[in-house]
Formats: sequence, structure tokens, C-alpha cells
Amino acid sequence: MAGEIDIKVKRSADVKGGTVIVLKAKDAAATAGTPEIVPIDILERAEKASDFKAARLSTCVILAPHGSTADKLIVLGMGDPESLSENEWLNAGGAAAAAFGKAADVTIFLDMPDASPDAQMLAQFVLGIRLRAYKFDRYKVATKKSEDEGADPAKVKVTVVAASAADAKKALAASEAIAGGVVLARDLVNEPANILGPLEFTEHAVALGKLGVSVEVLNEKDMKKLGMGALLAVGQGSVRPPRLVVMQWQGGKAGEQPVAFVGKGVVFDTGGISIKPAGGMEEMKGDMGGAAAVTGLMHVLAARKAKVNAVGIIGLVENMPDGNAYRPGDVVTSMSGQTIEVLNTDAEGRLVLSDALHYCNDRFKPRLMINLATLTGAIGVALGPHHAGLFCNDDALATALTDAGLKTAEKLWRMPLGKDYDKMIDSKIADMKNTGGRQAGAITAAQFLKRFVGATPWAHLDIASTAMGAPSTEVNASWGSGFGVRLLNAFVADNHEG
Repeated sequence: MAGEIDIKVKRSADVKGGTVIVLKAKDAAATAGTPEIVPIDILERAEKASDFKAARLSTCVILAPHGSTADKLIVLGMGDPESLSENEWLNAGGAAAAAFGKAADVTIFLDMPDASPDAQMLAQFVLGIRLRAYKFDRYKVATKKSEDEGADPAKVKVTVVAASAADAKKALAASEAIAGGVVLARDLVNEPANILGPLEFTEHAVALGKLGVSVEVLNEKDMKKLGMGALLAVGQGSVRPPRLVVMQWQGGKAGEQPVAFVGKGVVFDTGGISIKPAGGMEEMKGDMGGAAAVTGLMHVLAARKAKVNAVGIIGLVENMPDGNAYRPGDVVTSMSGQTIEVLNTDAEGRLVLSDALHYCNDRFKPRLMINLATLTGAIGVALGPHHAGLFCNDDALATALTDAGLKTAEKLWRMPLGKDYDKMIDSKIADMKNTGGRQAGAITAAQFLKRFVGATPWAHLDIASTAMGAPSTEVNASWGSGFGVRLLNAFVADNHEG
């Protein structure tokens, strides 16, 4: 995070300098509160001069408005007031944060004559501010300017004014919890691999204990005893030892089956012996985006005290080529007892997940399992960066996840599974091979995972093109997006609480 953002939500506020943002709906005759901030005729002249029509997320900026105590006034267009969903209010918060510039003191008036936010919409607006304000610049040391030279302020004070403020305490607390989880996931994905290995990642998960999450860490000896030959094979070429981390949140009824989330955590992926091309390999520091999302989600559930029993499991390894690395042609035995012929050591994430999924299913008997993984480049070829791939063995689960994706704009597109694809990963010398070749690459990867979940309702989210390097949005300008945290939090809240 670049500097600190301090957000206070109030029912009223006096303006004494700083930047002021007011909202205006399309075709509205006036903007609420502006007569006290700037004379209405000044505002109307400025809007006319800039041809401002209050289209969705458009802005009109007035510097040093005549007759105003504000140093800068920004009118944020909200478009059609009848289309203002919670997600639109989230995006509006992001657009407002993007307009802050280098302001250190910002006051935002949300109420409009045509549409004022309720408590939940207010919380979404504040969440949008927090998410858009995120920056990962902790390693810009020598190149950072001082504040006197025009750098970002060390602290930004934001006051959000809305009539619904008095009713929004609970919604705002949940909003802050969600922001914390997304920021955690983004930080983990953005960290360089020399800083964040399996052991360092583990420390971030263990830190969730202060929120009430029970955390258990399995080392190499533990995993060997359990027979996790697939996961261990991936990590054996690295000097950094692998870990399996189990996080439990008990917010539901005692003894109630948990919902389970499993994340691929390859902290860096060279491709192993089947080494990747040099171009773009630096991005493989983000190949643990699934584990980051699961860790961020567990933060959210605990921080907002979700009324659910949840398990989060992350397999943390580094895939490196050395004299001890696993090879193409090797046969490894997974914890489930199924054997896997390794055709390509760069198809490693599914090996990690195979043992993590089986372990989760065998130990916790969850009511459902959802795994997240930056698993295949093929999913990006199929869907681009605007949808994650959804593979699922249960129609009701698929529908619930799709709905959560639409609600949060972390969108999913369901992809097929089937026996014909399953045949593509049959091996002549083992129970299966770890790749079916170039055709249907994302699907055959999902078919591989399906062999380790049994009859448990299960979904696989391939987030390779959405967790890192995805296009900027109103609420994310970061390389690591934190994709999946808000999606799965909404899924849990709407389907498995209360």
C-alpha cells in the first residue's frame, strides 16, 4: 500500500479546504449539497464548458472554485440512477479514489436527489475506495520522491458523507474485512519470489491466528508419511522445502460439515526440467495466486466472523530444475494411491492440487470443495482475461458460483467436462498422465483434478488469466488482482451462512 488511507464515514461534514467530490446522476437538475460547497451557477457553468453530462464514472474538475472553501471540486457522474447496483457503487468508489490525485484531504458527498446509497451500497463505495487506492511499491526506495517533490502523501484522510452512515456500521465492518483479504492476496501475488518462498508464505497464513483462524503446517516429513508423492515431486528440485498449510475457521455450528477451499501455491515456476521460455518467466512469481486467494478468503471470513465452518488448504512448493528435480517420464504415486506418469514437469500445479484435494476430502469430509489455481495458459486462450474458467461436477454449485461472480464482477464461465476428455489423460504405464497435450489443455487439467475428489461436490477455478496481469479495472490497478476473494466471500455469504 502506498501510504495510509484513513476513511471516516459520517452523516455530515464541514468543508475547510482540500478536495471535495460530489456525485451527480445523469440528467439530474442539481447535485446535492453543492450550494454549500460552491455556488450552483459556478458549477453549472463549469459543467457546460466541459460538456459534462454525468455519464457513468465521468468527471468534471473545478480548481479553486470561486466562492468555495474547497481547493478542488470534482463532480463524479453516476449515469442512470436506476442502474445503480451494489457493484456500480463499488466501481464509483474506485473511480473516486482514482480521482484523488495527490490530495491529502478528501471529502466525498454521496447523497443525490435522485439516488442515495443505502447502508450496503455505502459500504461497497468505501470498499471501492480501499481497493483502488492499493499500490505495491514497497521496493521503490531510492526512486521515491519526497512529498515536497510531488510524491503521493504519506497519509490520505478521506471523509465520506451519507445519510445512511448511521445504519452502516455492520456493512462497513464487513467491507473493511473484505478489503483486508483482497489486499493480503494482492500482496502475496505481487511479492518477488526471492522474498516469498514456501516458508515465508506460511508465515502469512500463520498470522491469521490472531483473527481466530486455527493454522496447522505440515512439513516434508509429515507429507512423506501421508504419501503425498505428487506434491513432493514438484518441490524436490528446490532448496526451499515445501509446506502444506491447513487453515480452519469455526464460525458455524459445532460438528457441521465445512466448506473447503484449496489453493495451488507454486511460489515460483520455472517449468522444472521442461523449462519455460525466458520471456515472461518473471511473472511466474504469481503462480501461487490460488493459494493467495484462499488465504485472503480465510482472512475475510475470520475478520467478519462469518457464520460458517470453513477449511482452507494451500500446497506451497517451488518448481526448480536441479540434479534432484523430477523428470519427464517419471511415475509418481499420489496420496490417493493413484499413479501419475509425468510427461511435462511444467504441468506441476495439478500434481500439487491432487494431493491437497485428496487430503482435504479424506480428512475433513467437506460438504463441497472449491480449488483455485493459476493452472493453464490455455484458459487465457479460451476466455481471455475477463472470465476465469469454471469446471464443476455439480450443477447447483456451478450456478451458485456463477451468480457470485456476476454479483462481484469476478466473472466465471463454465467449461465442459466429460469422458472423451478423460481418455486424453489415460497413460499406458500408469493410472494417468499429467497432460493430455495442447488440445483442450484447460479441460484435461480439470479432468485430472476430478480424479481426486470422489463424489464430493467440487469446482475448479482456473484463474491463470485473472489473478495476475489482468486489465486494470475501476477497483484494481495492481498486477496482482486478488481475484477470487470477493467472489468466494459472496458465495459463502449468500449460500452457506445463517
